[in-house]
Amino acid sequence: MTIAEQVATIAKNARQASIALARLSTTVKNEMLLKMAEALEAGTTGLIAENAKDLAAGKEKGLSDALLDRLMLDAKRIKGMSDALREVAALPDPVGEVTRMWRRPNGIMVGKMRIPLGVIGIVYESRPNVTADAAALCLKSGNAVVLRGGSEAIHSNRAIAAILQGVMQKLGIPEAGLSLIPFTEREGVLEMLKQEELIDLIIPRGGESLIRFVVENSRIPVIKHYKGVCHAFVDAQADFAMATRIIINAKTQRPGVCNALETLLIHNDAAATFVPQIARALGEAGVELRGDAAFRAYAPQAKPATEEDWAAEYLELILACKVVADLDEAIEHINRYSSLHSEVIITSDYGHAQRFIREVNSSCVLVNASTRFNDGGQLGLGAEIGISTTKLHSFGPMGLEDLTTTKFIVYGDGQVRE
Repeated sequence: MTIAEQVATIAKNARQASIALARLSTTVKNEMLLKMAEALEAGTTGLIAENAKDLAAGKEKGLSDALLDRLMLDAKRIKGMSDALREVAALPDPVGEVTRMWRRPNGIMVGKMRIPLGVIGIVYESRPNVTADAAALCLKSGNAVVLRGGSEAIHSNRAIAAILQGVMQKLGIPEAGLSLIPFTEREGVLEMLKQEELIDLIIPRGGESLIRFVVENSRIPVIKHYKGVCHAFVDAQADFAMATRIIINAKTQRPGVCNALETLLIHNDAAATFVPQIARALGEAGVELRGDAAFRAYAPQAKPATEEDWAAEYLELILACKVVADLDEAIEHINRYSSLHSEVIITSDYGHAQRFIREVNSSCVLVNASTRFNDGGQLGLGAEIGISTTKLHSFGPMGLEDLTTTKFIVYGDGQVRE
């Protein structure tokens, strides 16, 4: 068969399997996930051997040490994958939940019930643990999943998928409900993105170039976020010691992630006191500062900021800094340059905090807390399949509920429409 025919067959089989998966009880789904966790741990030696093939190929291709580290599996990371499956098993099952119920004047009862989306396609790069994580979340929410990982992790992904499918087969669950596109040609992705009759949603996980490629070529709705240009605004009524802790954490704890801080805005009335303080602290943490003229008046060590800096996602120890006249200018700046990811105000003024929450429309708006909290686990979702900065159908970190939709259910006792 051609690549196009193989992908179409995989998608068709996943669609058929999704019918059975949607009917599985919570007990059966949890048993499946727990047995998958055990199977991964039991297969540690084989997984490491397959992963070694990917690492060797990656070194030949000249992958950076950072990318090789993301790719690498060892016993500890395999245990982490297994633990993640157990955590998903412990989460509440959203399928079948009735979220609302109301009575109409004619006596009928109308409600909304959560149901699986159907078939979810995941396109991702590098980290092989995504194979297990994404599969677990999709299966727990009653969906079939079609996975297409990066070529650099093909041996690892095949091995992980085979172990998980083996558990499904032993339990009598259609293994086509967890499918991996087994070849690395880009044509496989392009054909997957054409299956609008069989795949209900595409979720790309990776860098901006991958996500834009998927969006530009998909006939299927895509959940995405291109980048995280995250802002912090230090109000005049801020606790400066608190502000320093939050900013240092948001920028330096993990600078290469999408919820790391990229732009710092400071109220003009706080600038004379706070700018020297925060510039010194950031400098000691190894952060390069790029500031406007007002910021550099108090922190001359900062480099001049350009227009490009306000829209930049650095993903490294660089921070754009600006002094703004007031809360209005801060909100205006954020709404102009934001990528709708994460924004924080640091203030003791309740009115300012409430205005910021109402008027800044990013997927996560925080008061006096680090942007690093915009994460499914940190927000109490238990696990996430990604972060969406699109507003349909999900906005922000996506947990199990976001892998479902709702249908109307109606109870009557003989009513007919007049």
